Amino acid sequence: MMSPRPISEVRGSSNFRQTPLQIIHIVGNFLRIWSVYSMYRYLTQTGASVILFIFSCLVPSSILFLLLQKPWKGRSLSNTQVVPSVINGAITALYFILWGKGLKSCGPLRAILAEYSGAVLGVLSAVLYGRRGHLWKKVGGLIAMLASFYFLSQGWALATLSPFSFKDSLDSEVQTEQVLGMSKMMVPILAGILSALRRVIARRVSLKNQLKRRLHAITIASATSFLFPVAMWDLIIGSSDSNMELPFSAWAFLSTVLFGIILVFYVDSIAEEKLHMVFSSPRHLMAAAGCIIVMEIAYKMDFSLAGFLICSSILGIGIYEATTLERGRKDSLQKPEISNGMLDDELEMPSLPT
Repeated sequence: MMSPRPISEVRGSSNFRQTPLQIIHIVGNFLRIWSVYSMYRYLTQTGASVILFIFSCLVPSSILFLLLQKPWKGRSLSNTQVVPSVINGAITALYFILWGKGLKSCGPLRAILAEYSGAVLGVLSAVLYGRRGHLWKKVGGLIAMLASFYFLSQGWALATLSPFSFKDSLDSEVQTEQVLGMSKMMVPILAGILSALRRVIARRVSLKNQLKRRLHAITIASATSFLFPVAMWDLIIGSSDSNMELPFSAWAFLSTVLFGIILVFYVDSIAEEKLHMVFSSPRHLMAAAGCIIVMEIAYKMDFSLAGFLICSSILGIGIYEATTLERGRKDSLQKPEISNGMLDDELEMPSLPT
């Protein structure tokens, strides 16, 4: 009779199997963040319209998603799946608009970190669904997140404004000399909350991974359709104000399509399915922070490493507390998390409108 394998050996083999997936996750997020910096440089140097650029990227992305997933093939989709996915497309379109505006006004570092504001839904779930045992932890996490975003808005991550930097100025290609304030910082923060909301809806509608990918293709196509009239209006207004022809950047366009929209979806899906790592989680933030440090140095941005590490650490602590579940349950590690680490499988949510 064979003796059972030790727990440490089982965990070691499991971690070894997950190592390639973790590498894929880090590389995929690095490429996505690289596309964000390329997009930011293009928008700031040319003055191009954020809405038009995002729309021009969504059109080929939606076509590629439809060709890859073919939602019209296989088992037919019901109206209770398609209609919420179309509605989710409208939320996605609004998210892209707000996130693009926040990227152009706040810079890539603050825009990327603000995406993790979706963890505030953990506090909302505690209030609505009566998890009083963790309510104060979630509120404390929310306060820590707000403090982190406030410090970011005050320029703590910038070498020219950080209280932890002794340099008067930094020779960088892009500098933000003035303090933004929380009013401008709210734009990418709202975009992060919308991003978390669209992920919650996508998980609630699609219970199977293959179904999730098919419905995501419908969501992106729907977002492109909702963004079309806004882009056309922006084009008309922009053409009447100026007759200048803006230069086209192939790298900014291709990297946004391939890495910023398409690849990141599959990478995050692998992280959720195989690594049980949701977007608004401290582990995801840690990987993104490392990529941000590399890109800030590579692009010679106005960057304070000490200030950034302090802000990202406070944000990570806030996310950890705001997404606290009942960690005492031993089987919690075996279940994939639903939503951005906030709403678990046992929550009874009302059915989505059809």
